[in-house]
Amino acid sequence: MPSAVIVHAAVFTAGVVLGGGIAAAVSSKTAPPPPPPPPSPPARITPPPIVGLDAAGKTSISKELSVESNLPVQLKYGNPGPVSDVLIRKAYVAGYDRRLRHPAWTAEHLTRASLNKPDGEPSGDRQNSKFIEDESIPSMFRARLQDYFRSGYDRGHMVPAADAKSSQAAMDETFLLSNMAPQVGDGFNRHYWAYLEDWCRRLTGSFQDVYIFTVPLYLPRQEADGKWRVTHEVIGSPPNVAVPTHFAKVVLTTKPTSPSTPDVLELSTGAFVLPNAVIKDETPLQSFIVPVDAVERAAGLTLFSDAVKSGSKHICQTTKCDVIVRRFDDAQKKGRKAIAAPK
Repeated sequence: MPSAVIVHAAVFTAGVVLGGGIAAAVSSKTAPPPPPPPPSPPARITPPPIVGLDAAGKTSISKELSVESNLPVQLKYGNPGPVSDVLIRKAYVAGYDRRLRHPAWTAEHLTRASLNKPDGEPSGDRQNSKFIEDESIPSMFRARLQDYFRSGYDRGHMVPAADAKSSQAAMDETFLLSNMAPQVGDGFNRHYWAYLEDWCRRLTGSFQDVYIFTVPLYLPRQEADGKWRVTHEVIGSPPNVAVPTHFAKVVLTTKPTSPSTPDVLELSTGAFVLPNAVIKDETPLQSFIVPVDAVERAAGLTLFSDAVKSGSKHICQTTKCDVIVRRFDDAQKKGRKAIAAPK
């Protein structure tokens, strides 16, 4: 991933920390010399993290750990975490949820250039990609091909393959199961959700930069007895991968405020939460608008700083929030195959 992308992505989650200076007054009054200070304790060497990332972006356990680490004595024989698997890919970054066996979030940075075919190089072709298990995730926490077999759900991309055409390697990474969550197929993943993904890509025609967070959600529903409950399915045999009740797309766009001030950017943000269910094509996208804070609260995440949220316009004030109904799967329907049994 280019360093510029990482810097941009860091702007999302970083706040602004203001430090202050400390003034010390020294008395001019004559006083006996102070006693010599006690000897300083030897510098404490901070051990490496228990779980880190190697050069390939895979999680790795430190080989230098010992029981004489800085961990509290209660964790002498094991640290339960939670461990966040931060997966750094060529076209996206993701946080993997080991308990639910799907991403907790994914983050993308799209531009008009990033979506175009690179000059002199072949672009990614989804016909050459295949769904595979992510071996960078520990085996016991991994989503498996078998989990989706005859589950009734699609392997739904959180980062769509169409956003990663820069190379075949980048597109292949979108087919890792660590980028998937179970989605209703007909009427959602293959239709309205695909329309929303297309709308996000089309934003690059009006804005300089487009940042996208995709977040699976588990939202409560009020039942007949008046109480609120979260109920969701788990697929696999034995049950392994949780099925989200909803999915959120949260976007942030930038563009110069005027041609004369290219370095002064206008920010726009917006959040949309869709149920993991059949959605009619004619449903307006505006009906799914929610505050960014609502997604953050439901997911337990901080996506944007308060300064970004308070200093931005709503995306639907700066562009049209209308999806284009395109039956992306119609051309492939005759040749569509059911999910094959894993080998």
